[in-house]
Amino acid sequence: MDDATLVRMCTRLDPEQRNEIIRRLLRWFRGNARDLPWRRTRDPYLIWLSEIMLQQTRVETVLGYYARFTEAYPCVEDLAAASEEHVLKLWEGLGYYSRARNLLEAARWVVRESGGAFPADARSLIQLPGVGRYTAGAIASIAFGERTPVLDGNVKRVLARLCAVRESIDDTATGKRLWSLAGHLVSARAPGDSNQALMELGARICTPRKPTCGRCPVQTLCRAHEECLTEILPVRRPRKPIPHHEIVAAALFKNGRILFGRRPSRSMLGGLWEFPGGKVNPGETHVEALEREIREEVGLEIEVGDHVAAVNHAYTHFKITLHLYACRVLRGRPEARFHTALKWILPAHLDRHAFPAATLRLFPELERFRR
Repeated sequence: MDDATLVRMCTRLDPEQRNEIIRRLLRWFRGNARDLPWRRTRDPYLIWLSEIMLQQTRVETVLGYYARFTEAYPCVEDLAAASEEHVLKLWEGLGYYSRARNLLEAARWVVRESGGAFPADARSLIQLPGVGRYTAGAIASIAFGERTPVLDGNVKRVLARLCAVRESIDDTATGKRLWSLAGHLVSARAPGDSNQALMELGARICTPRKPTCGRCPVQTLCRAHEECLTEILPVRRPRKPIPHHEIVAAALFKNGRILFGRRPSRSMLGGLWEFPGGKVNPGETHVEALEREIREEVGLEIEVGDHVAAVNHAYTHFKITLHLYACRVLRGRPEARFHTALKWILPAHLDRHAFPAATLRLFPELERFRR
């Protein structure tokens, strides 16, 4: 089955309708697009940087990080020469830290393999660490003018409503249909703008809840609007219950310093520093779990003291409550059995290291406790 047949089955849009959709999207985008710093350039480095930061992250959150990154690393050669510690510190709080490590690895690859020149097409870009099909399409179309599609969550929602796709957009078969449709809605003359128009429409108009259809440039061509399906589409698979874990951590002190461990690079939150500790197993008390974790991770026997604070934090697939306890070493010398390194850090020097968001939220509580 060729793409044209597939699109007809999926959308029932003829070429004239598709051309009209593209025309309206481009006109709307050029008159209403947000003025974002990465839209003022065609530099593939800056566009790549913004697209990596925007993965699963809101534009409003990214703006400050983008400004700090571009100030610290104006070009790919500067980023390639940076230390992982400094990159993670600049990334601190943005989440999904594998993006930062992939960013550094990709920058070093570009400098090493091509002298700082980015691959100029989606097929080549997708070989870079952290660059998937969507990101490759965005960079290639915006920076290099390649007629190649994008399909993120916003675009999926727009297309599912525009074409009244009743199947779950989480299904593989539906995903293939939406990719094909997205490819047919890329402008030949302005592929970057038409792709950004779809993304912008999903972010600002065709929102998950209460879309503002009256402001939509393609409202009269939207089958979901015509069939009163806007609040029903897109269809998603039922979400599984999100598990919750109790985590305990130890604040260990020595000569005014606090013990932290650096997580392995390829683990979740890799490269970040944390209080040593871990998950409470079923049937364990907090004290039992913390004594076991510190023995296994750091090789110390400890006495668990006062409860300092607890913070709740949500990750993509689970939630935690992180409890911090003031502890005292009874026996042993610290050994990095899980972490790649252990370090006694002065409170005044905490800003020199990168920490997970939940850990950062404990610092003011720990300072109040120590006072």
